Amino acid sequence: MKIAFIGIGNVGFAIANNLQKIGHQIIVATNNKNSDSVKNASQRNPEFEIKPVQDAVNECDIVFLATPFQANQTVLSGIKFNGKPLVDCTNPIGMGTKGLKHGLDSEKSGSEVVQELAQDAKVVKAFSVYGYENFIDSSFPKYNVKPAMLICGNDKDAKAKVSFLLEELGFTATDTGNLTQALHLEHMTLLWVKMVRVNGHHPNFVWAYLEK
Repeated sequence: MKIAFIGIGNVGFAIANNLQKIGHQIIVATNNKNSDSVKNASQRNPEFEIKPVQDAVNECDIVFLATPFQANQTVLSGIKFNGKPLVDCTNPIGMGTKGLKHGLDSEKSGSEVVQELAQDAKVVKAFSVYGYENFIDSSFPKYNVKPAMLICGNDKDAKAKVSFLLEELGFTATDTGNLTQALHLEHMTLLWVKMVRVNGHHPNFVWAYLEK
């Protein structure tokens, strides 16, 4: 599968690197190939292709958005997705009087904003409830269970494509419903971030989905 990444920092690189290792073709979609993140990603994995954003989107099967949330409006401006799946890995996190909070005051999800900005894309929220450390290595060999990756979106086919990639990467893909569910997933991300980045909990922990 050809997969384009808009944003190739810690989160984007961790996912893209593992997808490339298992045989997918990775295209870094950027209009600034001299940016530090792009140069760093190319040095760490020379197999990545670098192409202008629209060219990369045109020829790929699926697009990952892994930019800082506050950059999304600028980054997504003018891109034509033509109905392709867009995996939203971004999270709106802001500062409030009591510390970190949901960056949109929990009035709507960041993924719904992404869908408004990319109206011709099929947005799927995924890779958002953990930090990048668990995207580098999703294995927990002491346990007979895979980490759950909760996803949501309005298009079943797009979610199926994302779920296939998640299973390949060692996660249990768990569909939570339509895109409005992204608000709750973003609060799970906020919980993880507060535990790890603020309170010093070690980052290598995940959620699991268990059924009877």
